Amino acid sequence: MKDQFRWYDPILLRIIPPLAALLIKMLMLSCRVVRTEGLDREKDALFRAGGKALYVTWHQRMSYHFHFAGPRHLTMMISQSRDGEYAARVASLLGFNFVRGSSTRGGTKVLREMIKRIREGNKGGVLADGPQGPPRVAKLGPVFIARDAGAPLIPILWGAKKCWVLDSWDRYLVPKPFTKVAIFVAEPIWVPATAKGDELERYRQLLEKKLNEGTRWCDEQFGAERPWRKAPDKSTPEIGPL
Repeated sequence: MKDQFRWYDPILLRIIPPLAALLIKMLMLSCRVVRTEGLDREKDALFRAGGKALYVTWHQRMSYHFHFAGPRHLTMMISQSRDGEYAARVASLLGFNFVRGSSTRGGTKVLREMIKRIREGNKGGVLADGPQGPPRVAKLGPVFIARDAGAPLIPILWGAKKCWVLDSWDRYLVPKPFTKVAIFVAEPIWVPATAKGDELERYRQLLEKKLNEGTRWCDEQFGAERPWRKAPDKSTPEIGPL
């Protein structure tokens, strides 16, 4: 990774992550949580599992979780790239733990380390649709991790009354300052250690269903459902499964 750095990165790494973490904290602390659903389900699942869990959300809904999940000290997977180094430092300042690697660099190793840490009693956090999508389609990765770690999958979502909607592949959301927020924790999913093949696919589908239901609940607390994706043309709907 060292050969990826520019000569100025050591300077910027001292400035940008603390500034970014401060701005994120200030923005998210200005928001007010007015509705919650399912926090008791989270508490019960953690008790049953001895404190270990794998929290799952959509990439689109990542921003508020910097504030909500940071104090829970979730372990995330962060790439070994130059950009990943900046992200890792910001994440650490926000309270997260992390393992370094990606699907192309250290993928198997980082997955094993993630499972090991959760199995030891820690909490992990992953994005169900990954960093590149397709949006609102859950991957099998979270199901594999939960199965091998013996931890519940906890789908967790948020919605806000006022948001910036970015022009990204999943229409990434950022809550506006001082807005109202709703949080939804779905019924945890327990994947048996013996699950394989078609059974794993059924749990993947269940995870996707719970995430989409929870997202819809959050959005509808403040009005209409937010878009799911950036539509490449007028014939592609922004909301709903394709």
